[in-house]
Amino acid sequence: DGRVSSVSVQQLIEQISCMNKAKMIDHVGGVGEGAYEIYNCVEKIIKQDILGCEMTDSEGKDLGNKEDSTAPEEEVFGDVLWDAHDEQEQMEAFQQASNSTCELGFEKYFERLNDLVAAPAPIPPLLVSGGPGSGKSLLLSKWIQLQQKHSPNTLILYHFVGRPMSTSSESALIIKRLTLKLMQHSWLVSPLTFDPAKLLEEFPRWLEKLSARHQGSIIIIIDSIDQIQQAEKHMKWLIDPLPVNVRVIVSVNVETCPQAWRLWPTLHLDPLNSKDVKSLISAECNSANVKLSKEQEKKLERHCRSATTCNALYVTLLGKTIACVGNTGNIDEILHQCCQCQDTVSLYRLVLRSIQESLQSDKEKGLLREILCIIGVSHNGVSESELMELYPELTSAVLASLLHSLHKMCLLTYGCGLLKFQHLQAWEMVKLEYMEAGENVISAYRQKLVEYFTMQLSQDRVTWRSADELPWLFQQQGDKQKLHKCLLNLFVSQNLYKRGHFAELLSYWQLVGKDKSSMAAEYFDSLKEYEKSSEGEESMICLADLYETLGRFLKDLGLLSQAVAPLQRSLEIRETALDPDHPRVAQSLHQLAGVYVQWKKFGNAEQLYKQALEISENAYGAEHPRVARELDALATLYQKQNKYEQAEQLRKKSFKIRQKAARQKGSLCGFALLRQRALQLEELTLGKDTPDNARTLNELGVLYYLQNNLETAELFLKRSLEMRERVLGSEHPDCAQSLNNLAALYNEKKHYDKAEELYEKALDIRRRALAPDHPSLAYTVKHLAVLYKKMGKLDKAVPLYELAVEIRQKSFGPKHPSVATALVNLAVLYCQMKKQIEALPLYERALKIYEDSFGQMHPRVGETLKNLAVLSYERGDFEKAAELYKRAMEIKEAETLLIGGKATSRHSSSGDTFSLKSALSPNALLEPGQR
Repeated sequence: DGRVSSVSVQQLIEQISCMNKAKMIDHVGGVGEGAYEIYNCVEKIIKQDILGCEMTDSEGKDLGNKEDSTAPEEEVFGDVLWDAHDEQEQMEAFQQASNSTCELGFEKYFERLNDLVAAPAPIPPLLVSGGPGSGKSLLLSKWIQLQQKHSPNTLILYHFVGRPMSTSSESALIIKRLTLKLMQHSWLVSPLTFDPAKLLEEFPRWLEKLSARHQGSIIIIIDSIDQIQQAEKHMKWLIDPLPVNVRVIVSVNVETCPQAWRLWPTLHLDPLNSKDVKSLISAECNSANVKLSKEQEKKLERHCRSATTCNALYVTLLGKTIACVGNTGNIDEILHQCCQCQDTVSLYRLVLRSIQESLQSDKEKGLLREILCIIGVSHNGVSESELMELYPELTSAVLASLLHSLHKMCLLTYGCGLLKFQHLQAWEMVKLEYMEAGENVISAYRQKLVEYFTMQLSQDRVTWRSADELPWLFQQQGDKQKLHKCLLNLFVSQNLYKRGHFAELLSYWQLVGKDKSSMAAEYFDSLKEYEKSSEGEESMICLADLYETLGRFLKDLGLLSQAVAPLQRSLEIRETALDPDHPRVAQSLHQLAGVYVQWKKFGNAEQLYKQALEISENAYGAEHPRVARELDALATLYQKQNKYEQAEQLRKKSFKIRQKAARQKGSLCGFALLRQRALQLEELTLGKDTPDNARTLNELGVLYYLQNNLETAELFLKRSLEMRERVLGSEHPDCAQSLNNLAALYNEKKHYDKAEELYEKALDIRRRALAPDHPSLAYTVKHLAVLYKKMGKLDKAVPLYELAVEIRQKSFGPKHPSVATALVNLAVLYCQMKKQIEALPLYERALKIYEDSFGQMHPRVGETLKNLAVLSYERGDFEKAAELYKRAMEIKEAETLLIGGKATSRHSSSGDTFSLKSALSPNALLEPGQR
């Protein structure tokens, strides 16, 4: 309606108005459809070029494939990291492969593939072989669509390998993706190794285990498997006997098929017959209203008879070439030129030269060369906006025109918003045409990309693109020194790791000659340096993320003792910088627990998982997938301790949550999830008042709150509260949840009076409706207490902090670390009120609990000793203060040495810097982690 709702929206509008972008869209159809095409195009530009988002959804297209058309969210797989970009690339590869409308006489091949599925086990993989461009990808994609239509119980997992050395050809990522897809369909959540060698070694066991849980057949299809480097070595599982309900189909080029695989049953694609050739060429010509004479048709038929001129790609390209010039040029002349081309590469060269001739100036021809070469030497392709920045002289109109021609003639295609070669033969032609000088030319273009992405890093622009390209480019250039420096950019490594590219990151470190311990020490040193310059809440939150990434990375490397310190530091920072009950705190607790599980310290792990579960339930509600994740983690822990009954109860509870969540949100994530949520809202506005609708509104409010969209969150939370009061009555515990969430939102907006009123209402309801040790009651008590303290109402805060201690004692027992944390919080409050005498026994009791629970060298013990040191100093007992402070510092130094760092952190776990000079300051005792 023309109104701007926030500063961020205003900034977005300004960015959009400054965009200079041209796009050409081919469209035949109605005006409405055309407008929709344009809308999608503009949406992609805004998401990718302005917001810097990865395209992780299917943009509203129905891919028609049984394999889920989206990446599972991290919560579905616990700690497994997933790259939505890689998943989107596979969806688009499938779509591109199945785009042709011509079946090309594939029926005879479909029959053979169907026979494979029906054949009794055991059966080796089926090899689909043929020359380059013979239609292997097209055949497999069309057959997948048929199987999905006629055999709904068959699970089909596919992977289309792209260009050699691209991300899609990395064996560890392929195997991890297939394993996770199997896990997704069998509702199994188990720890998965990140070590590439172990991943490949364990895959047959995963396949056996997961196939046993699937009711029906499983078909695994890997297209162009021979493009994987050292395919034989990395795909050894293909030689092993497959489970009875599993069938595997792989496609290869005849020339590059490994010798050992040639013994497998083989389906070889024959050259196209004259009828198929005519059909393909006619389809292309008809689309451009070009009519061939009988003589011209016969000439083409005679030409397309050799093995290299009657494959699907060659004939398609031939048809497009004729159709392209048919209305404006001499068809006989172009036919004559085409007949001189005896293979696909030479035909591509003719296509390229015809595009060159259509350009108006040498400058445009030079830009065409630059575009093709720079795309060719990249790791995974280049975006339009990157091309514009690489070549400032390139106007958007010229770029749009060039890309339209190159895309139309099958040279380039789009994958996840990146331009890449549509077929390997197109890239081979570009190398022959423009790079005859060989490696020197390739190296020069790579250097141009290196300079471009290095400039981005110098401007602190670490995107998924710079993380994808820069280390790989340094690896290709053999520049180990710059690769090493790039890896020590914490944000580059974090980006790679968090998107699941563990094997790639590990290979880079191996190239620069570093072992696991050296990697750990160097990362920790870099992180300590970064911490010195971290100031402000936003910077500290970012620091906590980096510590968590390091801890997870070290855990995956098997360095468990070294993983604890960074994960503990991440937890401490988040508890202080955010809120002790923020979902990210639960994430830290979960990750730390995972290390203790691997370390066989099950008692510590159980406490942490339970705390993470409590936070998740309070933050998201009891039926959220995040809650299911914590239940699964606890179930796995109990199973390891042979507590099978407890494990089974938790698994059943988790399974119900996941089933319900899957029904509610289908197979969407990322932008698509938000889109579906918005549709749900529209339905809610028209639908009846029900508890389920009220819960959905509450969840949406929490979702927008976590995205810092407070205005929208407030609308949904208010609607949820109003609906619950109408349906359930104002005294129902669900109303308390809505009141609590609204109070948290007003607290965030610094509207403390409103927050106080709502927290008090929520507390009143929960006190009357819930058991005295209920987690939800404890949640409200704690938050209202913290708010009172923030508002300076310390006398009102004291009874709530005391109640928090009581609740935790009833919930966990008097010697639980959670009780110690509540005691510390109460002691901090007394110190602020200058009641040191009341604070002292609380600190001492907390210290005893921490020492008994975690040992005398735990960071929590160190924090409490430091607070006791300050208290002793304020009471004038300097000798005791010095003794306690010395012990605290010994623990801090031991923590630093554990990870291999040399300098101690300038931050304590509570975010303050200890100094006896500041001991009398009212801020000397900051509240430590409240868990």
